[in-house]
Amino acid sequence: MKKLLFATLIVFLAFVGNAEEKKGEATADTNSEVTTVLTGTVADSGSGELLTGVEIQLEGTDMKTYTDFDGKFTFKVKPGEYKIVTNYISYNKTAETLQVENNENCVNIKLENSK
Repeated sequence: MKKLLFATLIVFLAFVGNAEEKKGEATADTNSEVTTVLTGTVADSGSGELLTGVEIQLEGTDMKTYTDFDGKFTFKVKPGEYKIVTNYISYNKTAETLQVENNENCVNIKLENSK
C-alpha cells in the first residue's frame, strides 16, 4: 500500500513539474514581444498651460490613461499606428493619428477651449 501511494505521488509530481515548465515557456514567448513607450503632454493651446486629468485613450483598444499633475501621460504599446483621442471638460475633444516606432515616441497635444 505504501509503495502504491509513493508511486502515485511521484507520478503526480512529474505532471506538475511538466506543467510548470510549459507555463514558463509560454510566458517567455509572450514577454519577447516588442513594446515601446509612447509619452506625451497635453497643454492649453492659448496659454500653453499643461493640463491635469485629461483623458487619453487609444481608439480601438482598451487602453486609457489620464495626464498627471505635469500634463504628462505614458503608454507601453507595440509599434504601429494608433489614434489618440483626448477628452477634457470645457475643451474640444481631439483625435490624432500617430505612427509609433520601435524607439521612444513623444507627442505634444494642444487642446482648444470650447468657449
